[in-house]
Amino acid sequence: MSFHTQQLALVLSVMIGATAAAVMPTAALAQAGDDEGRAVLYWYDPMVPQQKFDKPGKSPFMDMELVPRYADEGSDGASMKIDPSVTQNLGIRLATAVRESISQSLEATGALLFDERDVAVVQARAGGFVERVYDRAPEDVIGKGAPLADLLIPEWAAAQEEYLALRDVGEPQLLAAARQRLRLAGMPADVIAQLQRSGKTRAVWTVTSPIAGVLSSLDVREGMTVPAGASLARINGLSTVWLEVAVPEAQVGHLAQEQKVTARLPAFAGESLEGTIQAVLPQANLDSRTVRVRVELPNPQQRLRPGMTAQVTLNRDVEQALVIPSEAVIRTGRRALVMLAEDEGRYRPVEVRIGREFDDRTEILEGLEAGQKVVASGQFLLDSEASLRGLTAQSLEQPRSSFESALHEAEGTIVGLEDGMVGLSHGPFKTLNMPGMTMAFPVADPSLSSGLQSGDRVRVGVRETDEGLIIERIVKLGGQP
Repeated sequence: MSFHTQQLALVLSVMIGATAAAVMPTAALAQAGDDEGRAVLYWYDPMVPQQKFDKPGKSPFMDMELVPRYADEGSDGASMKIDPSVTQNLGIRLATAVRESISQSLEATGALLFDERDVAVVQARAGGFVERVYDRAPEDVIGKGAPLADLLIPEWAAAQEEYLALRDVGEPQLLAAARQRLRLAGMPADVIAQLQRSGKTRAVWTVTSPIAGVLSSLDVREGMTVPAGASLARINGLSTVWLEVAVPEAQVGHLAQEQKVTARLPAFAGESLEGTIQAVLPQANLDSRTVRVRVELPNPQQRLRPGMTAQVTLNRDVEQALVIPSEAVIRTGRRALVMLAEDEGRYRPVEVRIGREFDDRTEILEGLEAGQKVVASGQFLLDSEASLRGLTAQSLEQPRSSFESALHEAEGTIVGLEDGMVGLSHGPFKTLNMPGMTMAFPVADPSLSSGLQSGDRVRVGVRETDEGLIIERIVKLGGQP
């Protein structure tokens, strides 16, 4: 605990003591002041409560007498007893940890895109000439079978005449071979069928759209010569569209394929569209710290057009969770604490591991059980008093890999490199509420600063530890980490 925090805690302790004096009768105060006969566990300095002494005397840290810690204040040394009249005067309010059914939702924005799985590319099946282009243009919405262009394909004429000549010979094998040559020449099955029915050759092929949708490109003009395999047109289907949503990376772990999504478009005020998550895309945006989520929306009436924007609600399945009011959680920067209310007016600081936050409640993953009571108002006063009395919350003893402080990022310019330290003139660490400044940071691994020099612009990731902020990631802007 820092010196300023110690001073604040001492002031708050005096406030608690003063409040107790204000509400206790004079006779009670006289009785409380008589400590003879009370068993003492140890002595301590209120400014350095973690250090314990086995006998009274002067504090080695401050010019003050050591304070006794009595056995009746908590035999386990981990809880403290506060007079009920004091807690009432301080407005201390309790809340119960309860297990509830929750369904968390996330609001985000997105934009409509073409479904890239519903695409048709039309190519020339054989070399020929463009005799006619129908009245079409890119961005037109066309139906299935809509004509696009007429191609004159000379080699089809000779192949068709050969087929018709063999049809009257009465040689099935030769006729089958002639039919196979028609197919190899690129003639569509419907053109071959028409040849069989009519018995007339046809060298002009009308190119049509195989699907309904938007004509994205039309690459033919009258009089052009096109080789076999040349791209003539591209059509994007509209039966379904994609909605790409930018989701904060911290929320991506709660999303999965086939999860239901609700979308609202400004173009259709008052309407809600239902879709499903088709994929959580693999690449994150480094600048916005978001991940794109692809949602598939049905579009039977073809009202939804790529480029439209939408407000999206991503819902999670209902599940059971242990929750307490968010105001009951004390965040120290490295861990989260609550003040646990026990019998006979005793209070104990307890470390908890928190999960999601929704509305005014916080999920408790570890440290509490359903039915336990925590202080929801006035807990900071009790926490300060606990610190003065040398009470510390027992650690959850979680492995570092599963419970560690977050990585905080900012950009800056290197001003010096020396002895495993990086001097950095950095911008604000927004997640730490830390303004921009120039200071030196130690690095977790000396190899992180390899190849860097003064003047380089970098993006750093720091983590809070007992020794302060330590750089765990450095990315040279415009280069590789």
